[in-house]
Amino acid sequence: MKPRPLGRTGMTVSELCLGTMTFGTQTAQDQAHAQIDHALAAGINFIDTAEMYPVNPVSKDTIGRTEEIIGAWNAANSARRGEFILATKHSGSGMAHVRDGAPISGATIRATLESSLKRLRTDYVDLYQFHWPNRGSYMFRQNWSYDPSGQDPAAIRENMIDCLEALQREVDRGTIRAFGLSNESAWGTAQWLHLAEAGHGPRVASIQNEYSLLCRLFDTDMAELSVNEEVGLMAFSPLAAGLLTGKYQGGQVPQGSRMSLVPELGGRKSARVFGAVEAYLDIARRHGIDPVHMALAWALTRPFMMSAIFGATTLAQLDHALGAAEVTLSEEILSEIAAAHKAHPLPY
Repeated sequence: MKPRPLGRTGMTVSELCLGTMTFGTQTAQDQAHAQIDHALAAGINFIDTAEMYPVNPVSKDTIGRTEEIIGAWNAANSARRGEFILATKHSGSGMAHVRDGAPISGATIRATLESSLKRLRTDYVDLYQFHWPNRGSYMFRQNWSYDPSGQDPAAIRENMIDCLEALQREVDRGTIRAFGLSNESAWGTAQWLHLAEAGHGPRVASIQNEYSLLCRLFDTDMAELSVNEEVGLMAFSPLAAGLLTGKYQGGQVPQGSRMSLVPELGGRKSARVFGAVEAYLDIARRHGIDPVHMALAWALTRPFMMSAIFGATTLAQLDHALGAAEVTLSEEILSEIAAAHKAHPLPY
């Protein structure tokens, strides 16, 4: 499990990150704790969560449950807290189940962080992320109708300064070690960087956006910013919500799978997506490689990739995915993947 830098923080993270969004719904606490144990034993030192988890579905009754499950593990293994980088997220504007949907601001950060720390049973979070920007985002399949023309750039920057100053107070208190973004754009990330350089607060260390063989919105402007500014990508859904495993091909919907709970996979299910998946499955078959390993190993070849976040409902799925760390893709496979991408761009 190769280490990679977490921005300019001096911290390093494993190239694969354990995602936890099913902990507390699809994955019971004992199984979640077994996953943490197994991931750490395999060399993963990076665990990602959020105040709003678990999902599938998001519910007011379950908000914070994933952090509580991780917290129970922390309480039982307190001597091991320094073995891994723990990341969580502050929900953005419109999340009705917390703070009545209030936007992220200097006034919300301390109380929200304190609640996460209490649930996680830790004194600090290594990476504190904003889950999505208050102004909205082209992520979550909103790119098809994205329109930023109603934004107020001055007000956005004023809010960013307010947030950065509050974050700096937490850095000074020792409650967070680094700051990250999620579901952000190139313009938004550049504003956060500029304002940090102007002395308003901590520099952005990472960005967590969706990225996979099927979702490559990060490949152009965000890629350039990420590489040149050393703001590494934490890719979520590198298996495209399970589509790239092939388990949904031919109309199959395995019992207990994400599609059985969220039939449209959050807008990822489309008329073209199964043909695109089949193109990648065909490459994997012809080269005798597991499609899960191919998808994850490909993500790790990208020049901006810091860590690919994968989640597993079961311990067996976790163990299977870990095999990707041992896979190196040939130039022939990479070339065929590039050709498949050109033939099947943006299937959702």
